[in-house]
Amino acid sequence: MELRQLRYFVTVAEELHFGRAAQRLHIVQAAVSQQIRKLERELGVELFDRSPRTVRLTAAGQLFLPDARAVLAAENRARAVIAKLVAKRSTVLRLGTSNGLGEHLDRVLDQLTALVPRVSVELVSAATQTRLDQVRVHAMDATFVRGVTDSPELRLIPLWQDRLTIALPAEHPLAEADVVALADLADMPLRLADRTRNGPLYDLMVSSCRSAGFAPVFGPPSTSLQDTLAMIGSSTDIWTVVYESQVRRLVAPRVTFRATVTPITMTTLLAVSETNPPWCLDELLRACDHDS
Repeated sequence: MELRQLRYFVTVAEELHFGRAAQRLHIVQAAVSQQIRKLERELGVELFDRSPRTVRLTAAGQLFLPDARAVLAAENRARAVIAKLVAKRSTVLRLGTSNGLGEHLDRVLDQLTALVPRVSVELVSAATQTRLDQVRVHAMDATFVRGVTDSPELRLIPLWQDRLTIALPAEHPLAEADVVALADLADMPLRLADRTRNGPLYDLMVSSCRSAGFAPVFGPPSTSLQDTLAMIGSSTDIWTVVYESQVRRLVAPRVTFRATVTPITMTTLLAVSETNPPWCLDELLRACDHDS
């Protein structure tokens, strides 16, 4: 039994005329008659009483008609679901974001819109592992990440280096310098998010401080960047680090941001599925200034 046979049967049942049914179906009448005869042979019953002047449904045809219509309705629903999915995939990009992307994110979105005018970007903010898991199960198309070296079933594409800057009280003597040496901060508490919340940044700062000749003294764990900057602005000896791309977005008049003598950087990467990459991956990489 074929869907086209059901379609021909329902059309003839509605028209009760093989010629008009053929016109509706845009095929020749002989093809309609042939396929319905084939369907009747397969079912072992006649669906229509045929005479030179009239066509009527048999009792079997009347019983068969509701189920035939139900099958065709199910086909239409299935096609509609797929059409909706294809239409969405052709316009929507679900993109995970990382803290501190700042001006990078604006640049990427502007350039992506220029490259793919029909794109509609949905930004998703969540913990790093949550975003990676969503990309892995195709609930998200791609995500920016930092500090990730490997993730099963995902391709990690390096994009750019993010430089970290020092945030310290505006009244601190070091704020008068253009750049700050980490060693000069050895006696000041460093306020960062707990290692369980941002392990890569925590480990990077511990390593950088040790390379500068000291072990960092940690203050209370940071809960949010806004709260941390407020605490730094009201103190005399607390510091933290902020991504350079984020600094110009921040309003913190009592805090000064300074580059480090020895640059401290983290690589931002794009995580995508190995088996189901984003439909506009090439354009997304171009928007990130990545040579694909």
